[in-house]
Amino acid sequence: MTDTRELDPFVLHPATGVSAIDLVVEGVHCGACVATIEKGFAGQRGVREARVNLASKRVTVEWDDGEQTPQTILDRLQALGYPAYPFAAERRDGVEAAYERRLLRCLAVAAAGTVSLMLISAALWAMPQAPTALRGLMAAIAVVTVAYAGLPFFENALRALRQRAINMDAPIALGVALTMALSLVAMVSGAETYFDSAPMLLAFLLAGRFLDQRMRARTRQVAADLAALRPTRAVRLEENGEAQEVAIAEVKPGDLVLSRAGERVPVDGVVEDGRSEIDQSFVTGETRPVAVEAGAQVFAGAINLGGALRIRVRQAATGTLVDEVNALLEKAIEQRSSYVKLADRAARYYAPLVAVTALAAFLGWAAFGPSWRQALEIAVAVLIITCPCALGLAVPAVQVVAAGAMFRRGVILNSGDALERLADVDTVVFDKTGTLTLPRPSLVNAGDASEEEFALAGALALSSHHPLAAAVAAAAGAKAPITAHEFPGQGVTALYKGKRVKLGSIAYCKAEAEARAVAEAYPDASLIAFRTPERAVVFAATQAARPDAAETVARLGKAGYEIEILSGDRARAVEALAATLKVTNWSGDLKPADKIAALKALKATGRKVLMVGDGLNDAPALAAADASMSPISATHLTQAQADAVFLGDRLGPVAEALALARKAKRLMIENLGLAAIYNVIAVPLALAGLATPLVAAVAMSGSSILVTLNALRARRSPGTARVPRAL
Repeated sequence: MTDTRELDPFVLHPATGVSAIDLVVEGVHCGACVATIEKGFAGQRGVREARVNLASKRVTVEWDDGEQTPQTILDRLQALGYPAYPFAAERRDGVEAAYERRLLRCLAVAAAGTVSLMLISAALWAMPQAPTALRGLMAAIAVVTVAYAGLPFFENALRALRQRAINMDAPIALGVALTMALSLVAMVSGAETYFDSAPMLLAFLLAGRFLDQRMRARTRQVAADLAALRPTRAVRLEENGEAQEVAIAEVKPGDLVLSRAGERVPVDGVVEDGRSEIDQSFVTGETRPVAVEAGAQVFAGAINLGGALRIRVRQAATGTLVDEVNALLEKAIEQRSSYVKLADRAARYYAPLVAVTALAAFLGWAAFGPSWRQALEIAVAVLIITCPCALGLAVPAVQVVAAGAMFRRGVILNSGDALERLADVDTVVFDKTGTLTLPRPSLVNAGDASEEEFALAGALALSSHHPLAAAVAAAAGAKAPITAHEFPGQGVTALYKGKRVKLGSIAYCKAEAEARAVAEAYPDASLIAFRTPERAVVFAATQAARPDAAETVARLGKAGYEIEILSGDRARAVEALAATLKVTNWSGDLKPADKIAALKALKATGRKVLMVGDGLNDAPALAAADASMSPISATHLTQAQADAVFLGDRLGPVAEALALARKAKRLMIENLGLAAIYNVIAVPLALAGLATPLVAAVAMSGSSILVTLNALRARRSPGTARVPRAL
């Protein structure tokens, strides 16, 4: 039993009055295992939820404080037949590596046994009067092979039976055991044996399971490689000016750290002093070094190529961009889409149906057939050929492969059914500021404000998440924010030295007259206003379009998608960008409610809408759309609403996501169809006695491997995703 004190550091508190723990579980390999664990915690005192991540072999359990302890959670998992440990990446990787090695050993034994038995079978066919010792050798090889190579299936089947359930391994274990028993009886009586059937079945099944394991491990490795980018130690600059190397866990927001040339940046933060070039290709997707100086934002894991940088810490041990990417990727793999739920539910009910069908076949053939032996052979063939492995793998395999493929193209899924909803999209609606344009605008008229006003506006801007506010803060060199309240879609306000100050939209700051003059001077600029009781100042900021915005919009239009721009920015600025991108449908000066109304109007005409936005004011619109995406630069609230997040400065990942989603959905349907067609053909053949246990083994294993290989097609780029003509 694990020492309870060892568990304390792993207990999380996601909300007041709620505790949670992440655990690594052994033996989880299919949807039935997931259902066993999740249902096993249903009804447990105080347990709110148990979620199983099949890809990473993790289970997260949440409970009301005081109702459970970490040890009782571990004990419950042990009782369900799934040993568990507090989650740590190293431990999980160790468990996974051990499981893979075991599968390989079992596969090697099954393959060697199958080859040996086939050679002996050939000898028996060539020698009708073969010595009994040769048949005995064949039996011994088969028994040893099945006893070792079949352990993973026997153990999982027994685990389910102890919980009074039937999983996918139960029909396999029963079919293999009956095949061996039938062959041993046949050997004694001198009849035909099937000693090579059971090892061959196990060899095919183990190959498919190992392939599935490696496929999931590859997807996890993408996130693991990113996590490995972050250093474990940092050089912290103390108040007395001394540099001290400390563990990253000791660095807190607000600390000052030193990043030296040739090292990875240890934290997310803002450069306070120094100049350098950094490689942050894992964020932007661009391999070209980026020049940084005071005021520039840097991320943990970026490589400092030039000089020393003094960085003011925003996030260190937790909450960094790398952490957010990992969390999103884990969430994408953990959540199950409607197709996955359908396949899991079908497989769960299908396994008991297989056992009932096999029993009915045995009773029917025993009553009306020539012999009980043939009846048993047919029942074994039914058990093996109808195993729902292909059905259970059909959809999860595609989802895992597609999630990994999207990540490699700069897209992280944030929702279990995102693939399906992205695949149904026929209209793409873009926000302008920070979405079609780069999230780093620059002010062009900072001199319109006095030095005192500019400093105050910059400090107030630090309390806002809007890209234009960030431009004001950067231009003013603001370091310390003013405590303020933000009104989404309008701006921020604070009480400063007894007077009310505001920063935000023209209407919010009541600066219409000032805005008209600035708009005439800078017709293509975006405007943000700052108001004090004395007067209003309007700042103009220009933003460059994302480098591939025109190419991506053209690609989507060519593929048949309707394109629109809905922006809260000035209509004149939106019109200028729309003209550049050749988008005819656009609207500006929109409030959040206006965007939602526009989306509802599109949906009312039967459109399936993807909303792409990044601002705090876009969060309601993202939630209202059929599907949603946001750039990694978006606010945390917006990312929480988005179904997917894309990395870097390019807009291309939006088109890639739509193409991959459409291909993934097609592959899911294909796999479900393949599994269904297989059963429609195979089950009648087995019931009619036209499939021996050996033929059943090859057919069932072949169907599982077929759907897995078909799922691997999701890794390849599908090219341009076209909207079906029916849409």
